[in-house]
Amino acid sequence: MTRSEPIYIIDGARTPFLKARNAPGPFAASDLATAAGSALLSRQRFAPDQLDEVILGCASPSPDEVNIGRVVALRMGCGLKVPGWTVMRNCASGMQALDSAMANIHIGRSQLVLAGGVDALSRAPLLYSDAMVRWFSGWMGARSLGQKLAMVQKFRPGYLAPVIGIMKGLTDPVVGLLMGQTAENLAWKYGISREDMDAFAVESHRRVAAAQDAGHFADELVPLIERDGTVHAADDGLRRDASMAGMAKLKPFFDKKYGRVTPANSSQITDGATWLVLASAAAVERFGLEPIGRIVDSQWAGLEPEQMGLGPVHATTPILQRHGLGLGDLDLIEINEAFAAQVIACLRAWQDADYCRSRLGLDGALGSIDPARLNVDGGAVALGHPVGASGARIVLHLLKALRRTGGKRGIATICIGGGQGGAMLVETL
Repeated sequence: MTRSEPIYIIDGARTPFLKARNAPGPFAASDLATAAGSALLSRQRFAPDQLDEVILGCASPSPDEVNIGRVVALRMGCGLKVPGWTVMRNCASGMQALDSAMANIHIGRSQLVLAGGVDALSRAPLLYSDAMVRWFSGWMGARSLGQKLAMVQKFRPGYLAPVIGIMKGLTDPVVGLLMGQTAENLAWKYGISREDMDAFAVESHRRVAAAQDAGHFADELVPLIERDGTVHAADDGLRRDASMAGMAKLKPFFDKKYGRVTPANSSQITDGATWLVLASAAAVERFGLEPIGRIVDSQWAGLEPEQMGLGPVHATTPILQRHGLGLGDLDLIEINEAFAAQVIACLRAWQDADYCRSRLGLDGALGSIDPARLNVDGGAVALGHPVGASGARIVLHLLKALRRTGGKRGIATICIGGGQGGAMLVETL
């Protein structure tokens, strides 16, 4: 099979995205992925053990689910012979799973793959400090009573101060910046005001509310049920009362003195999972499958970690060039809303002739995106951003939205912590 041959999307499903509320959520990451995947597989024309492989993106698996792809494959009933494996590309882990599936299908290693992403960020761990770990080590090495008493004297209460795992995970180790600080960089670079960000956030909530009311998420959602019978049937991070006045009440979080990025105009810390079934033409024929679309092309790009939010610009532009397309040729585009400032910066970068010439190798500005075609049903500011799942979610929802609106072609694109971007071009059938 050559790279030009189609990769078909057969079906997809996701859990509701559940907002973290300062405590571990009701579901582990493997619970989320198992629930969505089991429901998705139950409606297919093939048995779970007829898959060639299961690939799951996850940025923060728990210590007892390190190869979570294999754990979930077994829990879903795929059998012992179906390989399951895990990929990690930060915010684009779910998109990386799709790309890895595409690569294996293209070289003929697989024909039918379940691929997606998951994270339960509410369960990110609290860690001991290095000082506390060293003290523990000394304590365990003490043998005599005198040695143990000496260790007691060395103990300091400050050693017990917890290290917040998710804050470490969301800090770039190369430049020492939190992801939100990189969004602040872009806000200053492009003169994005606090009002610009808050207005974008309010509109994201408005669009998600309208989409929920119209049932636009219904055919992609699989309800979650807790052990006590509590049902989670919808994304719960939505604020239907979002307003500019309400947004203005929140203080900047990442740069408390001069900043503009707040929790309200940033994506939410969230738990969720998304899966897609990908197939070759041979698998479509073998199982009598009915594809809903296809992935035409994908691209990864790198840039400065301190400006990682511009990753979608660097990943999307080469795809458009390869296919002779402009931004106006896309019926819809999904840019993951890591931060309102980050999405706005991408839009302004494409309109910046100097940036397009110097950084993208273009003759001038690429152009603008019609707001009516961008994130038509809202995005991560209102839905949340379970890091491992978001890259797969935007591909799935883009395809669903294209089919609903009669569109043909769209791009899903995402910024990636560490200074990268990912993008996928999809078409309906």
